[in-house]
Amino acid sequence: MNSKPEISVIIPAYNEQDYIGKAIEGIKKQRFKDFEVIVVDGGSTDRTREIAGRYAKVIIEKRRGISIARNRGSKAAKGRVLLFIDADTKPSRDLLLEYHNIFKDNTVAAATGPILPLEKSGRAMLYGYKFVSIVFVRLTILLHQPSVVGSNFAVSRKAFNSVGGFNEKLVTYEDWDLSKRLKKYGRVSYSNNAVVYTSIRRVREWGIFGYFRYHVGNMFRYYLFKSPKEEYDPVR
Repeated sequence: MNSKPEISVIIPAYNEQDYIGKAIEGIKKQRFKDFEVIVVDGGSTDRTREIAGRYAKVIIEKRRGISIARNRGSKAAKGRVLLFIDADTKPSRDLLLEYHNIFKDNTVAAATGPILPLEKSGRAMLYGYKFVSIVFVRLTILLHQPSVVGSNFAVSRKAFNSVGGFNEKLVTYEDWDLSKRLKKYGRVSYSNNAVVYTSIRRVREWGIFGYFRYHVGNMFRYYLFKSPKEEYDPVR
């Protein structure tokens, strides 16, 4: 790894032994090579740290919370661009190259792209993911109310530091909160070529109706009262 890489890939993880290797392998196979990988482990009791340690720098963060983990990773990162993905998320092969090209434009503060199902799924699931991560997210950007999803979130280090990173008081919708604060420091860009594939395990666990009900209700809480839910238990 370059001591001063262009892109730092930051992956929070907690008991992700079944996924973390595939996520890092997907980064290692990128055509763009100027990067580092940082895994922030939240006190896993399985083989997550062992597997991640073969390929990435591992930081142990005992405090719980996705915002805390991402901020901790960003402090150790050396890249000009910070890319946040989840431990159960696999990048497309040209993801880093796409973000490298996007951030050549210094007016860009953040960027994102499609998030599609990792596992085999039916049309309804695929269309649901496309609607949320393509149609909805692009619409929010066009309306100047960007709502970028944290499993595919690239941001310039300068803009990230300027807004103070993720709000560590938020357990959910911390990614949307950061998106809106970043717009003051530059454009939020969307690229159809910046694709990642993420696990649908939570949808399977909760059911489509339960998943939909949780997020629609939480979305209204966030937009109307700035008070998203404070619980989001891991699904493993």
